[in-house]
Amino acid sequence: MKMYILIRDDVPLGHAMVAAAHASLAGYLKFRETPEVAAWLDGPFRNAVCKVDAREFEQARQVEDHLVLTESALDGREVALVFKPREAWPKMFRFLRLYREASVPHAQRDEPTTS
Repeated sequence: MKMYILIRDDVPLGHAMVAAAHASLAGYLKFRETPEVAAWLDGPFRNAVCKVDAREFEQARQVEDHLVLTESALDGREVALVFKPREAWPKMFRFLRLYREASVPHAQRDEPTTS
């Protein structure tokens, strides 16, 4: 069982992080009375957070059992979709990109230095 959360790729990183957290909770609350959520909670408890472009966002919106999240700080713009957990996913989900931090060389990261 897996729950997918899709975040639009044009959402600033800070808002994307908040959207992912809100989506996880909102998805649980919306679908908590379903057998799929009960099975998902029994484990393994898996989520996939993916970064999608506008076309992928609209295509995924056609899949049933989802919730659209908006961000008030971005004038109510739609920023994320969360889907009820399920075993089998439409083919398009296999090709979505996982949301990952951009590769930054170690020396350029904001980390404390030791002297």
